[in-house]
Amino acid sequence: MHSLKSYIHLFTFLFLSVLILSCSKEEDGIDESAQDMPDSDEEVVDNPDNTDTPDTLTLETGFTIDEEQMFTNLILSESEYNKFITDEGDMQMVSNKVYEYFNDDYDFIIILNVEDSQPAGLYFGLSTPAKNDIQGLGRSVWNNTAAFGSAGKLKTVIHMPRVEYIRNGPFLHEILHYWSNHGLIPTTAGGHWGYSSVGGQLGGFDEIEDLGSNTYRGLVDGEVGFGLVANGGNSVPYSNLELYAMGLINASELEAVTVAENPSSTSEFGVFTADAITILTPEDIIAENGARVPSSENAQTEFNALVVVVSTDNLSQDKIDTLNSNLENFALKSDPNDSWGSLFNFWKATLGKASFNFDIANEHLK
Repeated sequence: MHSLKSYIHLFTFLFLSVLILSCSKEEDGIDESAQDMPDSDEEVVDNPDNTDTPDTLTLETGFTIDEEQMFTNLILSESEYNKFITDEGDMQMVSNKVYEYFNDDYDFIIILNVEDSQPAGLYFGLSTPAKNDIQGLGRSVWNNTAAFGSAGKLKTVIHMPRVEYIRNGPFLHEILHYWSNHGLIPTTAGGHWGYSSVGGQLGGFDEIEDLGSNTYRGLVDGEVGFGLVANGGNSVPYSNLELYAMGLINASELEAVTVAENPSSTSEFGVFTADAITILTPEDIIAENGARVPSSENAQTEFNALVVVVSTDNLSQDKIDTLNSNLENFALKSDPNDSWGSLFNFWKATLGKASFNFDIANEHLK
């Protein structure tokens, strides 16, 4: 059993215009009805010995666990499959199917299509939250987990149309949407950092140059240009404010954030105008939102995720091998292997402060 283990920089305005429209979706209070699924004629086998791995890899006809036990495969009709690549996918249908067979042990459910290229007009990733149980991040506490089939553990369902996006991104980006940006700081790029100095997975610069006449240039890691909603897939780590939102650093480590007032882009890449530049101190941010509860001393640092690959047929061995390798690397509590180049896995992106686990063990099954 394995232990669990580029996006090219997303600094083009064309990409940003696609991602900003459809990166994150709130599902507060929405209870979509489940869609029809293939009939089940094979039930999961009970495992009273509670061994480390499931006694069977078949949950029902069309719903199986891969032999490496890091992901599941749910076979859908062509019409149901196509809904997920035309922005009509039913996340709650998949999650409710999951909880027919799995215990409520997962913080994240990750749904992946097996497309060989990015579907035209579709988001690269979509985060559909099931609850918010953290105070001090800009939004109220709420719980809609029952609609997803969870008894309260599930945080978010993430959908990405290609298995390769585990490695390239926007996987780190979509994970972060559970915590941000839901009003933590002001933004003109809804759900993201926009024209601010957060400079992380949800966009923003980390350095600003005053060019005079209310004109400014934003940079990331010394390079001119920045994204309003993203900064290069898995090629950048989580930033200071992002680590704070995740509960991985405490308030005393939080840094000031620069925010542009009434910003507007120009024809020059990375250059924008603004009426003024405001500096939000850590004290300002906490005064506006309240203290983070739970604090970093009590925040969760180990996360479990169940991957559900949806397809219309059995997966090719190439897809299986690619996904297993990327999941293994993403979950390593060390740098990923050389095949990832300079890309970040979860452990590395959190500066070694948190981990992500995909293992499917017998104890996870009902």
